[in-house]
Amino acid sequence: MQSSPCPAKVDQVAHAARLSVAPMMDWTDRHCRYLHRLLSAQSLLYTEMVTAPALVRGGAVHLLDFSAQEHPVALQLGGSDPAELSQAAKLAEERGYDEINLNCGCPSDRVQSGTFGAVLMRTPGVVAECVKSMQDKVSVPVTVKCRIGVDDQEPKEVLPHFLETMAQAGVTRISIHARKAWLKGLSPKENRHIPPLDYALVYQMKRRFPELHLSLNGGVETLDQAEKHLAEGLDGVMIGRAAYHNPSDVLCAADRRIFGTGQDSDPVAVVHAMLPYIESHLSGGGKLHQISRHMLGLFAGRPGARAWRRYLSENASSSAANTDTVLSALAHVSQTAA
Repeated sequence: MQSSPCPAKVDQVAHAARLSVAPMMDWTDRHCRYLHRLLSAQSLLYTEMVTAPALVRGGAVHLLDFSAQEHPVALQLGGSDPAELSQAAKLAEERGYDEINLNCGCPSDRVQSGTFGAVLMRTPGVVAECVKSMQDKVSVPVTVKCRIGVDDQEPKEVLPHFLETMAQAGVTRISIHARKAWLKGLSPKENRHIPPLDYALVYQMKRRFPELHLSLNGGVETLDQAEKHLAEGLDGVMIGRAAYHNPSDVLCAADRRIFGTGQDSDPVAVVHAMLPYIESHLSGGGKLHQISRHMLGLFAGRPGARAWRRYLSENASSSAANTDTVLSALAHVSQTAA
């Protein structure tokens, strides 16, 4: 029997998905998400992709750890076995995640060998079985992130069929990376920029499936661009690398401009707000660079950015590095700005 999602939870997370930070391997870990939450109180944050086998067979449930302050936060799962995915989704719900997202867009070799990620664009029926199995186990929203097609598929034919299949399976929210993925011949990095973007097709899909909450991903680097996509009728925009490398430019004004609430955050104040979190991490045996590596781009394009980045890069890996190291780096920003 399928679980019934809590309407309030569905609405809350769907609202947050008006702007989201994309799941990015090796980048959007719990420390990165904590930082991003301080920059934007409203945006939806995604984990790195976690594979269902790692959780169910490998027992790596520590990968699900996160801070309560991160809400709303979604777990992205990788996998193609419905039973295994449902078990992983249940583990995630028990730990408090607000959404479970199935990866149908990653083109890496490791993902292909596991028969999940972008390769699932070829088998929408399998994806439907996967999401139904997860929906049967959890009451939080189950969503999908996909490409517009893979390899020699024709996106104008493949994407509508994929979306219709997802809708019939009960999925109401989908994030679409507006590029094809070439599983043979292009590296994952090349797949992020060589296949041409087709925003118009995603706009068409929103008009064709008005009942679906559709977010656009791919090539979006600024809030100006995000606002233009939203003005085209899309329900959300997902920003990836730009939100990581230039987090202040993307997230400081997001609550005001995208959600119409709150005031802009200040990166200097955010650094100070990170200090208790850093102290807690260090007291538990963690290292400063595990957190500070996500903070390097905080002042990108601003006075003192280069000195901030250089000081942290050179000193955060020291065994003696602590919050004073961060404050010393921040002094370079303040002195330059003054």
